[in-house]
Amino acid sequence: MTSSPSATPFDAPYEGDLGAELELALRLADAADAASMSRFDAPDLEVSTKADATHVTEADLATERAIRALLEAERPGDGVFGEEYGVSGDAQRQWIIDPIDGTANYLKGIPMWTTLIALAIDGIPRVGVASQPAIGRRWWAATGLGAWTNTPSGEPRRLAVSSIATIAESSVSFQSIGQWRDAGELDALERLTAAVWRDRGYGDAWPYMLLAEGRLEFVAEFGVKEYDIAALVPIVTEAGGRFTSYAGNDSLSERSSLATNRVLHGAFLDLLRSP
Repeated sequence: MTSSPSATPFDAPYEGDLGAELELALRLADAADAASMSRFDAPDLEVSTKADATHVTEADLATERAIRALLEAERPGDGVFGEEYGVSGDAQRQWIIDPIDGTANYLKGIPMWTTLIALAIDGIPRVGVASQPAIGRRWWAATGLGAWTNTPSGEPRRLAVSSIATIAESSVSFQSIGQWRDAGELDALERLTAAVWRDRGYGDAWPYMLLAEGRLEFVAEFGVKEYDIAALVPIVTEAGGRFTSYAGNDSLSERSSLATNRVLHGAFLDLLRSP
């Protein structure tokens, strides 16, 4: 059973204490980083093609196995939904995993790839960790506990989205032209890029982290699965942003995402829907 759309907003309060779950998620990321970095840029990396014509490497598989092994030891009653090994257990408490988001970068030795780990409770992502070990960066959050990133000094820094309040002053990431073309949204992309100050296709998980850090005001993409975005939701929302599907719904399963600095969310939705 996978996560389903929820009528509850992604940024709704949570009454429980998620400190222990966030601590576990960070240890899961440590285990994942060790597995993924052990084979990064290896000349003999094993790469195969999945049924959907996307690539998978031995590191994708090993990284997910490392996460699942620790979950089995510490949260045996929880469900797991991973990109490589599918769904197990109950979805009421479900760990959602993308062991290497950006496999195409990983297999080419490009360091911009991310391990994504989320805990969804009743379909709402409540804990999220995004780890980019090849560049030494990590971001994490849990509902009510804020969103954070690491710094060179070793002290965590709390994240906050920007206060930019006009589309004309905004910097946006649209991921790729091909995504928007395939979704039938090229006209919307042209309106978007004509209206903002700066547009770039940074790609994958990183632009959402730039949004949470206050460096972008908008990120949107298509063709995403639950494991591509679940971990990003609490990081963006705890930093003060807003995260929905492209249609504006609080859903992990609509195969699209739209994240903003919150103050501009409605304005961006209106711009994208303009005839």
